[in-house]
Amino acid sequence: MASKDKQQGLSWIEWLKGSSHLIYEVLFQRLTSSHLKTPLPLPPLNDITCIVTGSTSGIGLEIARQLAESGAHVVMAVRNPTAAHSLIQKWRTYKPSNASLNVDVMELNLLSLESVVRFSESWNSLSKPLNILINNAGIFSIGEPQKFSSNGYETHMQVNHLGPALLSVLLLPSLKRGAPSRIINVNSVMHFIGYVDANDMNFATRRSEFSSLKGYSSSKLAQVKFSSILQKNIPAEAGISIVCAAPGSVQTNVARDLPKIVQVAYHMVPFFLFSPEEGSRSALLAATDPDILKCCTKLKADETPVCAYISYNCHPMSPSNEAHRTGTSQLVWEKTLDMVGLPADAVEMLLEGKEIKCRYGAHPN
Repeated sequence: MASKDKQQGLSWIEWLKGSSHLIYEVLFQRLTSSHLKTPLPLPPLNDITCIVTGSTSGIGLEIARQLAESGAHVVMAVRNPTAAHSLIQKWRTYKPSNASLNVDVMELNLLSLESVVRFSESWNSLSKPLNILINNAGIFSIGEPQKFSSNGYETHMQVNHLGPALLSVLLLPSLKRGAPSRIINVNSVMHFIGYVDANDMNFATRRSEFSSLKGYSSSKLAQVKFSSILQKNIPAEAGISIVCAAPGSVQTNVARDLPKIVQVAYHMVPFFLFSPEEGSRSALLAATDPDILKCCTKLKADETPVCAYISYNCHPMSPSNEAHRTGTSQLVWEKTLDMVGLPADAVEMLLEGKEIKCRYGAHPN
């Protein structure tokens, strides 16, 4: 393994470069995205089935609503089904046209890997094609101390990476039926300041170093690394593409985790922050634009070490240098499969139509 893959963290130069990406995004995202329409125009999606996680608030709510209004069959995968049903009633009441919305609700709690397995079992048992999976749900508990899920994993890492990774792999049979299909991971430019130690993704031996910022940024980097290896391990003939999309700096309910004084400042800069509707544009483009599939095919053919990545201004961009390190990406891939209880050959087995066993549930497919 290359020496660069053995480093124990970002160098100060890499950290400064990553920080510059964050600062540039906040200050100039409105200027560089001024060519985009809000809401983003979508094509008719009448024959498309989409699963959107975390779709009762923020960006996920906008993604689900706009896909449904464009004719897609949308499955809201959420922790609070009651809230989702209330939203659907509201959308149907205020929908301008007479066309009905085709929206279903299924319970999914990413803080429980058992819940992810149950959700996947339920969906795959329907034997329906899945065209788009949008892994939107995520957390950023700013300023909070280190917390662990019931599965024993650091909460940022589980909700932002491990849960979506398990969901993506377990739904591969349905995605293959819906090919050409896409997995869209709502990521963040904050992965530029992230670093993943594959041997300590829980920060278990580095608890004194933990901060919510490190937890969030490392989970988003882990997502990019895993997505890149997943894209490589899916045969071209399966017709499944993987895309990460950065929404930009968005004014969402993440502010609920901020200290009171910071919340005041957060709400005083609306000009710089995107609304959830603006923040949904990159994921919606990644999910629906036919040129995205061409981009994914080209990257796969060129053996590029990273998956496709769409910026907040809806242009392709290159992820961080750390995301390009194939040695650590492969380690993150292997460690992730182990943490979520899947065998090393899970992708191959599921795409061949074979059954696998997950530590968090029997016969996930």
